Amino acid sequence: LFNNGTVNQGLATLAFFGVGVNLVLFLTRVLGQDNAEAANNVSKWTGTVYIFSLLGAFLSDSYWGRFKTCAIFQAIFVIGLASLSITSYVFLVRPKGCGDEHTPCNSHSSLHIALFYLSVYLVALGNGGYQPNIATFGADQFDEEDPKEGHSKIAFFSYFYLALNLGSLFSNTILGYFEDEGMWVIGFWASTASAAMALLLFLCGIPRYRHFTPKGNPLSRVSQVVIAATRKWKVQMMPNSEGLFDDDDKELASNGARRILHTNGFRFLDKAAVITSSECDKLDDGARNPWRLCTVTQVEEVKCILRLLPIWLCTILYSVVFTQMASLFVEQGAAMRTNISTFHIPPASMSSFDILSVAAFIFIYRRVIDPVFARLTKSSLTELQRMGIGLVIAICAMVSAGTVEIFRLKHANKDCLHCDDSSSLSIFWQIPQYVLIGASEVFMYVGQLEFFNSQAPDGLKSFGSALCMTSISFGNYVSSLLVTIVMKISATDNMPGWIPGNLNKGHLDRFYFLLAALTAADLAVYILCAKWYKYIKFESREADATTAV
Repeated sequence: LFNNGTVNQGLATLAFFGVGVNLVLFLTRVLGQDNAEAANNVSKWTGTVYIFSLLGAFLSDSYWGRFKTCAIFQAIFVIGLASLSITSYVFLVRPKGCGDEHTPCNSHSSLHIALFYLSVYLVALGNGGYQPNIATFGADQFDEEDPKEGHSKIAFFSYFYLALNLGSLFSNTILGYFEDEGMWVIGFWASTASAAMALLLFLCGIPRYRHFTPKGNPLSRVSQVVIAATRKWKVQMMPNSEGLFDDDDKELASNGARRILHTNGFRFLDKAAVITSSECDKLDDGARNPWRLCTVTQVEEVKCILRLLPIWLCTILYSVVFTQMASLFVEQGAAMRTNISTFHIPPASMSSFDILSVAAFIFIYRRVIDPVFARLTKSSLTELQRMGIGLVIAICAMVSAGTVEIFRLKHANKDCLHCDDSSSLSIFWQIPQYVLIGASEVFMYVGQLEFFNSQAPDGLKSFGSALCMTSISFGNYVSSLLVTIVMKISATDNMPGWIPGNLNKGHLDRFYFLLAALTAADLAVYILCAKWYKYIKFESREADATTAV
């Protein structure tokens, strides 16, 4: 089951990035869009993927369950990729061999364009709805109350993220090469085959999977707590929160959820579980109105969400740093010396060092750092501590990128816009910043996956995984907004701004240092939020069983 989940993720990621990594080139070379229109369309498509992740999480937690949701959205993913492959072969890549850097394609009808967008948005729907659930479904296969399985569950998230990066590496190199050379149909069919293999592998494990029933609509459960607490705003509570309505053992037993122990924070929400005299009579008759009286576990679910939000907000700025790897790092690399003898190094291919760094640091963390730390302190690093370390490394990455830019400008030809060797500084000086970003991912994103999965209530596990994806989505939007603001402020009559078309006339280094400063401020806020955070406490299933008896 461990290998099944990680291989499935690697194959699905390979398929997704087989489309996403060069989608902007497909739009410009095959569909004839200009750079601005293509970039805008790719941003909309990427944002839609993350929006669909919330849809997938909602359906999984509320109605379908994680297995059914994963299977349905993976099937949609395969259908979308197959449709894209067929549409490209029959209608779009005409004449055959067009779409490379030199051969333009014929114009297309509105119907052909509509079929293309239908296909790529089916891909977005399938991948977006599947992603937050497969990580949670994989974690479901381990019982965290069992010491051996609990350790395997922690390892699962590390290797799950590694599989994601290895799939991305194959897409960026092999499939990216085919598509860059105009062999779009081959690249798309390879993605389709990879997604189909991932789906078949997922279905092969059906006899061995552990399944958990959905816990009902979380929106209604949250609304019930808020409304019940509001209705009892003036009700006096007993000291130490005594007399609160405890959970319905039959309800817990029916859906497999664990009871959440009461905490003292957000005490105004506890009023939703206060039993009034009128409700006491109804309870004796076996009747309870959930919009007037909620269980302690239900109240604690809402408290848990409120506690998670500040931590989640602090991860968005890290995602702003992470997104620079696919944008400004590439533009910076394109303005450096990219040749070794006669061999040209594509600036985007430098992201391979990030992926290799992820693989290396996952091994280093699991085999060296974690055992040494556990030996010295008698405990492992918590998820919150690891996420904080990720922020520190991200600051170092931005300082490294800014320092490289200072030296790049010293070796730059100020009048060179798109010529070769616009700076004599080698692109390999970017390796440290890519390696540092990769190291930060191991601590931040793997820690984030573990944290939101372990701290989300049983009925909101997929929602917890979706928070990771929405963090990246908001990071993209904040990055775009930040660049716009910086350019508006820094551009003057004599200065084209920090990030102009010709980087040799700008100050990209200042933007990197600004990100480092903002991330440092975010780290300070994060430390306060992490100290304030209270970990969720579940009652063990054995204790639940004893209580039910």
